[in-house]
Amino acid sequence: MSAVSEAIVREYFETHGFLVRQQRKFLAPTKEEDEQIDFFVFNPHTDGQSSLPFELGPREMEAIHRAVIVVRAWHTEKFSAAVLANSPEMFRFLEPDSMRKIEAEFGSEKPFVKILVVPALPHAPEAREEAIRYLKSKGVDAVLPFRTMLADLIDHIETNRNYSRSDLLQMLRILKNYEFFPGPQLELFRTGRSQRKSRPTE
Repeated sequence: MSAVSEAIVREYFETHGFLVRQQRKFLAPTKEEDEQIDFFVFNPHTDGQSSLPFELGPREMEAIHRAVIVVRAWHTEKFSAAVLANSPEMFRFLEPDSMRKIEAEFGSEKPFVKILVVPALPHAPEAREEAIRYLKSKGVDAVLPFRTMLADLIDHIETNRNYSRSDLLQMLRILKNYEFFPGPQLELFRTGRSQRKSRPTE
């Protein structure tokens, strides 16, 4: 997992009030070890889990009490059933031995959500449902797309704030300030100066 992808996931959960613990800060010497949990997250603002949709968004964050996060930051292709079937190492963290280690470290007195962070699921309904069925059959509780996280972070960014303690947020703030994020959701927040620029001259 790259440092940038890691920062996106961490900032997203911290933005929603979670306490985030990174599983490791070193490069694993073996592939098997590298396929374990990336983050443990804990939401101190809720005491229990609510039922969740399989694909998570910002609204579902407040319903999560505890979760383990595994990041698959390929950023090159959608996670179709065929791609998943050819990547068995992706699900190694769900094997019984791994789960026992997680419970020993995270505790087993309360349930936790097993979340897979992915680039994207297929858009076509049939392929999408096939991928979801495959992920569920492997024991994944929910997925969180990178696009969802980035869109939410951009929405939370305030251009008049200095995010000096986060290079990621500071970069998003600069890009948002210079209007590099076009789209309907930002039209409502354009400054008067920007609106005047778009008016035709008389």
